[in-house]
Amino acid sequence: MLKHFFQHPVVNFVGRTVFYFLIILSLLYLYGYSGVGEGHFLYNEF
Repeated sequence: MLKHFFQHPVVNFVGRTVFYFLIILSLLYLYGYSGVGEGHFLYNEF
């Protein structure tokens, strides 16, 4: 019964959408730690 529930097209679409949304959120979260835009480039003082 549970397997039949997850094979429903609407549940499958919503599940994949949430899954990919969480992946995008985690990538954006990790991008915040990458130091982009913090000014650690060598030639910023010239």
